[in-house]
Amino acid sequence: MGERTELSWRKNLYVLWAGVFFCSSAYSMVIPFLSLFLNKDLGVEKNLSFWSGIMFGITFLAGALIAPFWGSLSDKYGRKPMLLRSGFSLVAVYVLMYFVQDPFQLLLVRILSGLLSGYVPSAIALIGTNTPDKHVGYALGIMSTAGASGGIVGPMIGGVLSKYVGYRECFLIAGAFVLVSSLIAWIGAHEQNFNRNRVRSHVLDDLKEASANRPLMRHLGVVLIITSSVMVLEPLLTIYVLNLGSSHDDASLSSGIIFSAVGIATVIAAPIWGRIGQRIGYRKTLMIGLLGGGIGNVLQIIFHNLYGFGILRFVYGLFFAAVYPALNALIVQATSSDFRGRAFSLNQSANQLGNMMGPIAGGALGGIIPIPVVFVLNGLLLAFTAVILKLKEAGGKLRLRRPDSSQDNHYDA
Repeated sequence: MGERTELSWRKNLYVLWAGVFFCSSAYSMVIPFLSLFLNKDLGVEKNLSFWSGIMFGITFLAGALIAPFWGSLSDKYGRKPMLLRSGFSLVAVYVLMYFVQDPFQLLLVRILSGLLSGYVPSAIALIGTNTPDKHVGYALGIMSTAGASGGIVGPMIGGVLSKYVGYRECFLIAGAFVLVSSLIAWIGAHEQNFNRNRVRSHVLDDLKEASANRPLMRHLGVVLIITSSVMVLEPLLTIYVLNLGSSHDDASLSSGIIFSAVGIATVIAAPIWGRIGQRIGYRKTLMIGLLGGGIGNVLQIIFHNLYGFGILRFVYGLFFAAVYPALNALIVQATSSDFRGRAFSLNQSANQLGNMMGPIAGGALGGIIPIPVVFVLNGLLLAFTAVILKLKEAGGKLRLRRPDSSQDNHYDA
């Protein structure tokens, strides 16, 4: 029986790694040139940074609002149905993006994309729920490499295709990638011991239950801060590459390579951080990743050429690779298995809110202050978050020394 369980969770890990890889490749294939698509194909010339931020942010706002509803369905009907729902819906969304003719149509399609998203969080929830506790950190670290690998391949493919084939054709190819993700999950992923006869919860009740779980709420708060900080840079990277001397024709390819630097670092480092987290604790691993990532962002102000910028992004990625696997493992530890689908949907809401606020703030800041200063502010926020976590850890240990204090001791698990 133990051998069959071992084979089952490992098979899910391999299958869903491939699914997340193709889904992330599709997303990262089109993101680096979205600003250029707005400019060259849709005719947006004024306030390009602002429009880029809105296009990023509106998708994530829609996703944040709808995620608790999908999470409720996930714990009622299973994580695999949510995978398939999201995957096949996003195929249609990418096809619609091929046909848009003005920025307002693109805005509507980006809203639809947010409302129907959820493939990656559903995959992580399925892995977190169907993997033995002693292997959760390792499995989530490996899953991080799937998204990162897609983040390597996608921008490179998108950069080449957008230059030699066209932006619109990239949307169709991205849709084909998501179709592969959906078919992989449909055929290969299995969810064990899931009770579909349970009563479906209400979203308000889920929010009340989550708000009573203090460790979970802390993790979600950290997710919101970190994602906002990281996503501030998303709409600015392509513009910054242009400022560093890349030609307009080569900007999408150059920015794709820069995007890939962080992904390559994550593929290398994430499994290692997963094992380290199992040894020293996921909270300590999280603090190391935040501090290293913060310093890496601050240092980016001293590099004023593409090569130095790319190298530093790689080093930043080696540290930041620790962050999301640690947070996902902490969420697993803080929740029961029957609430985990809803917990990861709330995690998706926090992510999506950060994904919304970050690009909008980045687009606004990019029009007010120099982009290198945005890097510095971003790095300081990451480092400050690490310091706050360290102070809370010290305060928690102090409380645990008191005879009457037994609360929150599982937060440091």
